[in-house]
Amino acid sequence: MLAAEGIAMTRRHVGLVFGGRSVEHAVSIASAQSIVDAFDPERTRVSLLAVDPDGRWSLGDGAGSLEEAFSGAEVLLTPVPGRGLLVAEDDSGKTSRLEVDVILPITHGRGGEDGALQGLLELSGIPYVGSGVLASAIQMDKDISKRLLAGAGLPVVEGLVLEEPREDPARRSEFAAKVEADLGLPVFIKPANSGSSIGIARADDSRQLAAAIDDAFRYDTKIVAERAVDAREIEVAVIGNGEYRASLPGEIHSPHRFYDYEAKYLAVETELRIPADLPEEVIESLREIACRACGVLGVEGMARVDFLVARGSGEIFVNELNSLPGFTRGSMFPQLFEASGLAFPALLDKLLDLALERHRRRAELRTASGARAPRGAA
Repeated sequence: MLAAEGIAMTRRHVGLVFGGRSVEHAVSIASAQSIVDAFDPERTRVSLLAVDPDGRWSLGDGAGSLEEAFSGAEVLLTPVPGRGLLVAEDDSGKTSRLEVDVILPITHGRGGEDGALQGLLELSGIPYVGSGVLASAIQMDKDISKRLLAGAGLPVVEGLVLEEPREDPARRSEFAAKVEADLGLPVFIKPANSGSSIGIARADDSRQLAAAIDDAFRYDTKIVAERAVDAREIEVAVIGNGEYRASLPGEIHSPHRFYDYEAKYLAVETELRIPADLPEEVIESLREIACRACGVLGVEGMARVDFLVARGSGEIFVNELNSLPGFTRGSMFPQLFEASGLAFPALLDKLLDLALERHRRRAELRTASGARAPRGAA
């Protein structure tokens, strides 16, 4: 429900987790700043939970800066079900206890949106925004998610996958040859588990292909090759727990050859056009497919669904889903809902509501069978 439809007006205590050990650390900080700025302090108390590049958690004051939070007292989230209990310890060894109502993780990338953090939050029994362990891991993995989407009859771009636990030049050469034979050139090479277009490259010839494969393996032990499609890049934002609401679609216009990290966060020429200039029937198809894709991958809370719409034919492809999309001022997710009638503060309230709703529903599930223990059990 939107604010006008009855969002609870009680002041909630939110633990905002940001930073992290991934290559998207800086993006996460920018997202967190936008979120802090959007919260109404009279309705929401924010505790900053900063995760540094080494994985250390620190507690910051919601009134302080995000950078200062990284030098705050070390904080631990206890893996014991309770009411969002965190234990902080300062330099003198003095400990304090902190309780939050809900965690809002905005840690993009590995360790933040791949199910790892979600698993810790599940063990702690605390409500949190976004998808659960399995759905987060699936959305992060471009290989597994595409297999599930294709299996459900949703359109994805043809691709190939190579897993390599250790560096193997012979396998990489064989893979490159297969990519050229089966997909042709140009192709896109991507780490299977990465975000913000980090490690992604377009290869137009054999030399670029070999270099792109080597670079992608710097970020993951599994990479994906996809046939390049001359397409418009369209995004749709979705919120909901099983019953989804999709935003209007937006289109990315960039002078870059594709929407890479620089185009997303550094290039002033990049333009987000909302709503995308598309026929009404295409807009409705994109929104419907976005909701179907979320259902297939088990999305809860939110996701951004990225599409490719082929120029000329208009063929639609689901490119990927992002379980914790960017929340910077320039990010597409909040802008898409802003254009769809849901302002940034109301969007955050809705996401908190969805997290608490899911937690209440899951808390009602039985965790024991009630049956007698088998003979000889400890």
